[in-house]
Order: sequence, then C-alpha cells, then structure tokens
Amino acid sequence: MDQFTEHDHKFMQLAFKLAKNAQLKGEVPIGAVVVDAEGKVIGKSGNKREQLNTVLGHAELVALHRACKSKNSWRLIDCTLYVTLEPCYMCAGALVQSRIKRVVFATHDPKAGAMGSLEDLSKHAKLNHRFTAENGLMQHECSTLLKNFFKQKRSEKKST
Repeated sequence: MDQFTEHDHKFMQLAFKLAKNAQLKGEVPIGAVVVDAEGKVIGKSGNKREQLNTVLGHAELVALHRACKSKNSWRLIDCTLYVTLEPCYMCAGALVQSRIKRVVFATHDPKAGAMGSLEDLSKHAKLNHRFTAENGLMQHECSTLLKNFFKQKRSEKKST
C-alpha cells in the first residue's frame, strides 16, 4: 500500500517538473515545493546556484524563502516541503529553523543527505525542533534524472 496521498503525488510531480526545468538551465536537477496546511503552494523553485552564483541557491532554500515571504513569517509550522533529493545539512538546518511540519523527499543522497543518509536532523534530540521526514515518493524518476545528469556532465568533461 502506498503511504503517500494523492496530494503528495501531485506536489512531488511539481517538484520533479521544477527539477527538469532547472536542468534545462544548466543546474543540478533538484526541485522543491512548499505547501501550506490548506494545500496551497506557497513557495517553489528548482536549483539556482549557477544562475544566482550563490551557495544559497539550493532549491529548498529558495522555496523556503518564497514560502516565508508568502506567509509573511519565518515560521512554516503547518507546511510540508516536497523535494526531489534528500536535503543537505544546510537545507536541513533551515528546515529545523523554519519549524516545518513535514518533509517528503524522493531519493537519498548518500554523500550529503542530512535526513537519514549521513545523519537525521529531522529527529536530532539536541535540536529545538523535530519534524516528520518521509522518502521514496517518485524515487526512481528523481534518481534517474540525477544519475543521467551527472553521467552527461562526466562525459562532457572527458571530451574537453
């Protein structure tokens, strides 16, 4: 049985679309969507590190920033983040600070993931906020998109 709702599928599909759009702009294909308690998208983005020339251009951070602006508050207490790749430490830290309620991510990041791969900041006992983190929704599609992107990048690097 699928643990994810129809809404979960809809919002992860949107995150996947944002990831593919980011790839078309030369970005690592990661997409993120923040949804409020009423099911309204209040922040979304693909990766923008290359476009904005900043380490803060992670899809999650841009989507969180937009969500905070939309709510006119830094607290995202009843919100859910959908993201195509497990958040890194920087993004997981921002999620803790935002007081997010739930995170749904597609696939693990064994080299940088901070929600189970290297550590799990969503449940860290010493942090002041904990949230639900679920994974596996659209795992195959998101993982394949990322693997193909990096395979192409390696191929391009070899030919230069």
